[in-house]
Amino acid sequence: MPCPHCTIVGHKITFSLDRERIDLIKNHFTQHNFPMDIEEDQLTTHEQGARELVDFLLAMDLATDVTFKINSYDWLPLSDFKDYQDASWVDELLFEPFIQMHFQPIIKSNGEIFAYEMLSRFVDRQGKKIFPDVMFPAAKTRGRTFALDRICRINAVRHVKRLLPNQKGFINFIPTAIYLPEFCLKTTTDLAHALDIDSSRFVFEVVETEQVKDTAHLQSILKYYQDNGFQYALDDVGSGYNTLNFLKELKPPYIKLDLTFVRDVNRDLDKQRIAKEILKMRDQFDAMALAEGVETIEEFNWLKQAGFDLFQGYLFGKPESEPLTTPSIDLTSL
Repeated sequence: MPCPHCTIVGHKITFSLDRERIDLIKNHFTQHNFPMDIEEDQLTTHEQGARELVDFLLAMDLATDVTFKINSYDWLPLSDFKDYQDASWVDELLFEPFIQMHFQPIIKSNGEIFAYEMLSRFVDRQGKKIFPDVMFPAAKTRGRTFALDRICRINAVRHVKRLLPNQKGFINFIPTAIYLPEFCLKTTTDLAHALDIDSSRFVFEVVETEQVKDTAHLQSILKYYQDNGFQYALDDVGSGYNTLNFLKELKPPYIKLDLTFVRDVNRDLDKQRIAKEILKMRDQFDAMALAEGVETIEEFNWLKQAGFDLFQGYLFGKPESEPLTTPSIDLTSL
């Protein structure tokens, strides 16, 4: 049973219509030999057929109250179909030659590089940079979040080989981009095992932890990672979404304090309180607490004194196309 979301090509687009409009479109599609699958008040076709269907509905002034969905995504108003078409450029870039890996160090309090966060950056066919805040929204509009998340994960796993032998790779993934773990993650985990790298060096990091709604689904993903010998981290942890209860349920080996609560933590009592709550939770299930987005020495000193284990941010290094050749960062130069 292949995952319908991980495939890079081959959209199925379904339209919700009343029976009268379906009969009109059925007749039109039959004349033009477009594929269609009709089930009650829904008509499914491929992308070319969908474009023809939308053009037909608009020309005949029959587009009112029509919705559509791509594969198994959510239903959208027909007015969003143009955005879907306009984002088609993203389809041809969902291959590794257009993804470049960048590395941002994660250090211990003494400056030793514990790990790197593996960050994907993108280029188009002319080599022009496409920033993540453009690439990921376009992929979402196009119905390609699943494919983009998958190819980024696979690329990151390969590049862990470039790290020093004692260093870990933190690899992002989007929980909603995982349909069924045993299908969607099999290629990722098989590749990690095939590289002959100890599984404990891979830390799969939940992106946008605060926005996770289906805890049971996330638990099934994390269990799959654990069963295959990998570790995991919760990203962007702060005070939202009932954080403490969420952490109790998932018991992550790594907890990343969101940069919102790191910024100026040395002089903000509310942020200090949240940081200390995270540390208390860490102690309950023997995790490691990581502060991300550290930009000043004052923030670093407060977090270190408070008891955080790991640190990440521009103070120690920006994402670069190559990992550092040295095993540590000289903190005296900060």
